Amino acid sequence: MLADGNNPQPSPSKKPTLLRRILNIFIKAAVLLMLLFVFDRLLPSISQQTQSFVLAKWQQLSLLQQELPTENSLPSPLPEQHLTDTWGAARSQGRSHEGIDIFATRGTPIQATTQGIVSKVGENSLGGRVVVIIGPGGAGHYYAHLEDYADIRPNDWVNSGDIIGYVGDSGNAKGTPPHVHYGIYINGSAVNPYTLLQKPDS
Repeated sequence: MLADGNNPQPSPSKKPTLLRRILNIFIKAAVLLMLLFVFDRLLPSISQQTQSFVLAKWQQLSLLQQELPTENSLPSPLPEQHLTDTWGAARSQGRSHEGIDIFATRGTPIQATTQGIVSKVGENSLGGRVVVIIGPGGAGHYYAHLEDYADIRPNDWVNSGDIIGYVGDSGNAKGTPPHVHYGIYINGSAVNPYTLLQKPDS
């Protein structure tokens, strides 16, 4: 026991040896390098996903501040084809037609009528293969009965005139002449797209 009350000094045998200290440094460096390697592999994909998400949200906000389509303001999804106003025609199960049908040869490219963000690329029971694009003012542009899709995915940005799919007869149109069903939804309600489309033969 020390009479002066000071803490005892560690004995030389308990001090870490130089070799042990170097070994600890190497272990810490190896762990750090492993962590850096993992982050290097993970961060680019996480960062890319985050950037895509943020960009899509920014584009959506920008679209919501733009004007809704007006009469004769939109190009046709099939510019060379004749347009007929089939809005409101009777359909099976007491439904009425919430859009117009534009007929063309199977496989004819379908063009986006507006800039916007791809909301859906997939199937449903009535429309078959469908694409939905959210355009200016938050209007939904619905393309149905596609034969196939173009190389697009949800959250992609498209411009007016971009190819989004190809004419077909999928869904409940099976066996009918190939066409695209084109619908527009504003605040969740269908509106007649015929009045909003430019008429190529007028």
